[in-house]
Amino acid sequence: MIDAIDKAAGLAADDALYATRRFRPEFVQGAELCRLSVLHPENDQGLSADWRLAVALRIVTLNADEALMAEYRAQLAALTPDDTLLAFASAAPVSGEPLATLARHVDRVTLTPGEAEAGDITRLAAAGFNNPQIVALSELIAFVNFQTKVASGLRLMRLL
Repeated sequence: MIDAIDKAAGLAADDALYATRRFRPEFVQGAELCRLSVLHPENDQGLSADWRLAVALRIVTLNADEALMAEYRAQLAALTPDDTLLAFASAAPVSGEPLATLARHVDRVTLTPGEAEAGDITRLAAAGFNNPQIVALSELIAFVNFQTKVASGLRLMRLL
């Protein structure tokens, strides 16, 4: 079965890299379970699907991953988000809270993770995010950045 990372990397079931990924099925299954848990959790902690997809789209846009941008853009569009959330998702600057603080946090962790500091979490709390939401956002940001890197790496391996 083709998972989201296979799809993002452009892998088909008859590709050697597809088969190579299946040498460690626990990694393939784990990545897919993680994707589902951060994008479509049983308890969304008050972070709706459109917010989660907007964060994902912002991350893949910052990473300039065209395949994932198309995928997350289509998923987000199906939920008919408002213009403010669409601006956030497109990696445009946003001014209203709490999206402005979230945008700064997502951008920092995605583009310059070594500069992230405890104060970033404090700013998320000050913008109105509670602890479970901050944890959920952290998991989401980590996964989508991971997904982007793995898909990019697999695409590069196809060139060899």
